[in-house]
This record gives sequence, C-alpha cells and structure tokens, in this order.
Amino acid sequence: MEARAYLKYARIAPRKVQIVLDLIRNKPTDQAMAILKHTPKAACEYLEKLLKSAIANAEHNHHMDVNNLYVAECFVCPGPVLKRMRPRAQGRAFRILKRTSHVTLVLKEKE
Repeated sequence: MEARAYLKYARIAPRKVQIVLDLIRNKPTDQAMAILKHTPKAACEYLEKLLKSAIANAEHNHHMDVNNLYVAECFVCPGPVLKRMRPRAQGRAFRILKRTSHVTLVLKEKE
C-alpha cells in the first residue's frame, strides 16, 4: 500500500527542489521531517507541507501505521514557465524565465 501527495505549480525552479528531494529519498518520515526542518533551502518549506500531507493521507485514507512509513519515491517535474521581460541597455529587452514545479511524494510502509 502506498500514499501519495502532489504539489503542483509551485513557484520554485525544479533544480532547486531536486537537491532537497535527494536528501530525503528512502528515509523514514520522522528523519525526513527533521532533515527538512534543519536544511536552509527555500524548497524545504514546500516539501515539509507536502510530507505532512502525505503522512495525513496515509493515516486517514489508507489506515497505515505512521511509525512504519518511509519516503519510497519523490521526484519533481517542470511545470509551465512564466515568461517575463526585463528592460536592458539601448532599448533592448531580455527574457526572464520564472520556472514552476510539480512535485510528487510517495510513502510506503516498511514490512
């Protein structure tokens, strides 16, 4: 049995989220939560809420034991890119890409 949680259209670049996801993959949920609390990255705030949501889904929807859960899968996919223009010298304009992310977190029970 597995419990999933999704975060869509997060206004943070996928490569910044990937760094933090690599830290919590295959870790027990309590250890993953501690890592997210004490890592000084912008993505940790998003992922902490997502992990809490996945734990709540596991407990409420699938009646899983919270003490035996671990992060089985976690990955990020790029979402739509917001394109903005920035004025530059001599009337030119440079494009700024504001990237978004879709994050998926899967919890499973240890056997």
